[in-house]
Amino acid sequence: MNLTACLPLAVLVLALAVLVLAVQLVRSERELRSIARFLTERDTASNTRVTIGVHTRGFVRLGQAVNRMIDRHQGERIAAEEGKREVRRGLTYLSHDIRTPLAGAQGYAQLAAEEHDEAVRARYLEVVARRLDDVEGLLDQLYAYAQVQDPDYRVEREPVEVNEVLAEALASLYAQFKQRSWQPVIQLEDEPLVAASNADALGRVFRNLAVNALRYGSEPPRIVQHGREVSFANCVANPESIDADRLFERFYQGDAARSGEGSGLGLAIVAELAKALDLELTARLEADVLTITLTFPK
Repeated sequence: MNLTACLPLAVLVLALAVLVLAVQLVRSERELRSIARFLTERDTASNTRVTIGVHTRGFVRLGQAVNRMIDRHQGERIAAEEGKREVRRGLTYLSHDIRTPLAGAQGYAQLAAEEHDEAVRARYLEVVARRLDDVEGLLDQLYAYAQVQDPDYRVEREPVEVNEVLAEALASLYAQFKQRSWQPVIQLEDEPLVAASNADALGRVFRNLAVNALRYGSEPPRIVQHGREVSFANCVANPESIDADRLFERFYQGDAARSGEGSGLGLAIVAELAKALDLELTARLEADVLTITLTFPK
């Protein structure tokens, strides 16, 4: 067969190839427009996934990438909604916890105003003062949590003697320990633990951990400094109600802790401050003993 006879066949094959490519181009253009329309018009709350009509490798990969993006967005949306619900629940609890001592203070203040016996009036006013202290403590925790949540929040660090800060924090809670007739067990090594930290922030960490032990413990806490670790351990009355993995979550409180005395922010503040100070923070529950440990970096 000579070249002249082959030419029409070659033209026919080329024309068919061009036609196939043109059809494929039209289908590809239509598929891209369909995907674009799907992304533009889809309900962001919907989990509807894109379907691919052109099953070339490129379009299959594009469809897989779009669906992965949808799955990721859906997961983030669900997490954000759960976070909002958690905040609403926490604020509801917190508002109740603030109203309870405030209502008590108002009631005793009214009794004091109507009481003529000076000794009885003094007792009423003492109760008012305690209730207002409770309110102040809750508001202080809320302010502290808002502060550490600020993206611009920073702590200046310098060499700090950890044991001195710990001793001062515990001394500031002397009245609370005395009220419960508790003598905490404190074991500190002779060698001072010095760390690059912030005395004020670290003091709040220690106070919050001690207050947590005072509020929810069933026995005096055991506070031990060993090497670069400081641990707070105490027995709890209802260990089955505590999820150690959730202790540092915002507004988390075990079922037995919903007594109207706490904000559920104390340990969340500890977690945020520990992160700002580069401290490792862990919690474990063994039988009825809850142990929270801070590890200072070398």
